[in-house]
Amino acid sequence: MKPKQIERVPEQKAGGFHDTESQKALETALLKLKFEMLQERFFSVSRWKSYCGEGFADFKLYDSQGNGTERIPQKGDFMRIDIPGPGEKEAKGYDWVEVTDICFKEDNSSESIMMTCRPSRDPQNKKSRHIAHFYSDRATSTFMISRTSTHLKAAVYGRNETPNFNAGFIDTIRNLMVAAGGMMGISKIQWKKLSDGFLDFE
Repeated sequence: MKPKQIERVPEQKAGGFHDTESQKALETALLKLKFEMLQERFFSVSRWKSYCGEGFADFKLYDSQGNGTERIPQKGDFMRIDIPGPGEKEAKGYDWVEVTDICFKEDNSSESIMMTCRPSRDPQNKKSRHIAHFYSDRATSTFMISRTSTHLKAAVYGRNETPNFNAGFIDTIRNLMVAAGGMMGISKIQWKKLSDGFLDFE
C-alpha cells in the first residue's frame, strides 16, 4: 500500500506513514453550517481530547515564544502533547511539535484547511535544541478538514515516521517503543478517533 499523493502533504521518503480519513455525508443546506462547527473544533487544539474520549493524547497550543494560548493556530506555533504513558524525560514528560504550514483553499463548491506539524524542540527550554518527540524531525503530521457539495471530511496524514534516536538512553528506548507502536498502526487508531470525533455532531 502506497501513501496518497496530496498537495501540500510532504512526500513520503522513509519510515512509516498513514492516511487516516473520515467522511460524513450531509444535506446541502447543512454543509456550510456544519463546516463552520468543524472549523471551530479543528482550531480548538486544547479541546481535541474532548472529541476523542479517554485514552487519547492531550494537546495544548503555545505561541512561538512558548506561551500558552487559546487562539487559532499560526505558523510558528507549537503544540505540547501529553500522550498516555511515560513522556519525554528531557522535555518534562511531554512531546512537542511545531506548526510549519497552514493552508486555506476555497472555491464555489469546496473549501479546505490544512495544517502540517513537525517534531520540534521544547520552546520553553531556550537552551536546548533537542527534538522533544518520539519521532525524528523528519516526520510530519498533516491535519485536514474539507467541505464539498455533498460531504465533510476530516483527515490526518502521517509521513516519514522514524524514531528519534537523538536522546538520552532512557528516552531513546521510550522513543523506539512508542514510535514502533505508531508505525505498526497504533497511532492510526488514535488519529481515527480524532477524525471521527471532529465529525460527530450528535
